[in-house]
Amino acid sequence: MSRGADSESGDRAAGRATGRQRSTAHDLERYAGLFAQRTKVMRSSAMRDLMALIERDDVISLAGGLPDTSTFPPDSYASLMGDVASSSCARALQYGPTEGLALVRDCIGSVMAAEGMRVESDELLVTTGAQQAIDLVCKTLIDPGDVIVAEAPTYPGAIPTFCSYQADVVQIEIDRDGMRIDVLEETLEALERSGRRPKFIYTVPNFHNPAGVTLSLERRRRLVEIAAERELLVLEDNPYGLLRYEGEPLPPLRSLDQDFVIYAGTFSKILSPGARLGWTAAPAPILAKLQLGKQGSDLCSSSIAQYFVSAYFQAGPWDQYVRSLLEIYRRRRDVMLDALAEHFPREAEWTRPQGGLFIWATLPDYIDTTDLLARAISDRVAFVPGRAAFVDGRGGSSMRLNFSGVAEDEIREGIRRIGEVVREQVAIYGTLTGTSPAQRPSRPAQRADSVGTASPGTGVGGAGGAAGADARTTGSARPGAGAAGSTAAAGGRGELAPVVQLPAQRKRAG
Repeated sequence: MSRGADSESGDRAAGRATGRQRSTAHDLERYAGLFAQRTKVMRSSAMRDLMALIERDDVISLAGGLPDTSTFPPDSYASLMGDVASSSCARALQYGPTEGLALVRDCIGSVMAAEGMRVESDELLVTTGAQQAIDLVCKTLIDPGDVIVAEAPTYPGAIPTFCSYQADVVQIEIDRDGMRIDVLEETLEALERSGRRPKFIYTVPNFHNPAGVTLSLERRRRLVEIAAERELLVLEDNPYGLLRYEGEPLPPLRSLDQDFVIYAGTFSKILSPGARLGWTAAPAPILAKLQLGKQGSDLCSSSIAQYFVSAYFQAGPWDQYVRSLLEIYRRRRDVMLDALAEHFPREAEWTRPQGGLFIWATLPDYIDTTDLLARAISDRVAFVPGRAAFVDGRGGSSMRLNFSGVAEDEIREGIRRIGEVVREQVAIYGTLTGTSPAQRPSRPAQRADSVGTASPGTGVGGAGGAAGADARTTGSARPGAGAAGSTAAAGGRGELAPVVQLPAQRKRAG
């Protein structure tokens, strides 16, 4: 045996001894012929890639879509699980029905009623998170090459699912009032002329992930009208509807139409993402196919989690905990808006959501947030780069920022760290181009009702592809404007907070 062969044999033996098999280029090539074609277009979720960072104590993560589970009283959790153990232990440890326990479907009915929807128990399918609902809809409806229409940007976690089913995703730009329905109609007409008909339209109408904007009532009504006229399905993803901090609630799409709307909800944002429980409500023929798809995926969702949720709802007013979250998250949103006004350059812009968990910030277009993330991580802070919310590479100068999952002091420090890294990039650009921030040429004029990157220093959004800011809000705050400059002056659905002059450089902490 040659020395090389002996070495390779030794490596493999060492791998077996440690319980691990080293992956080599030869191994990958050997298995490549076994992979399904769909694996070539599968994508990793940006949030999953960042989860390891979220677990590091030294990193301030503004990346995850995380509710603050530390707000749930440990003694309440212990008591609830004790009740489950004493009254339903054997059943909680057993398989359950694919459609979900009747007790939990009754809980779901209460949650949907709180948003103005009436639903019968047999119209519901309990899923392993709303993410599974998205997957089941794709499994049921999508063949390779089928069209899905989604917002631009869209929920970053949906993109890997769409891609894994080899869908052709067509994204529709948004502005402060959500999806541009006029652009949607134009797109549908163009698709029809080319002989293509979307299988469904995917939308996050309330406090959009990642943009933070909310679909207006007028557009909601027109969207369901279009769905009925064209007999198109709409997948309404509504994780955040109950997390409203200001303004009047708007009716869910399902309350406006039940024939063409598939509704996806979750307990993740109002109780616990660790429970991994969501649900879908759909027209009966579709629900039957979704249930068959779930049988093939996981048989049923966790019985333990379902009994926990049921015990929680039986213990008292379920919305009391949600109300406590609203005040916490409202304060954190305002803290982040103030920190952005203080630490981001005058060329930046961002949304001011009325609820939900996210702010969408857009930087000058010469800054790539994917590259910026690597630099920010070295300063122990993380965010989701904007490209994760697009299928075609747009969003390069934008980022998603989560304000719900970290404390107020960490929000301030995290935004300060990102702002310092951004200022470094601005300074480098100025050195290379010989211009100062105030002298840089404006971008080409864009439609005033679009959402996206702004002309430097104007605070006016354009249609540059990185969506999420309010393009109709203009003006800059005076230098040094803090709380009054961001939260008080910026109002309305998804409006831009005013931005400030470029702050002076500060010494980096740590």
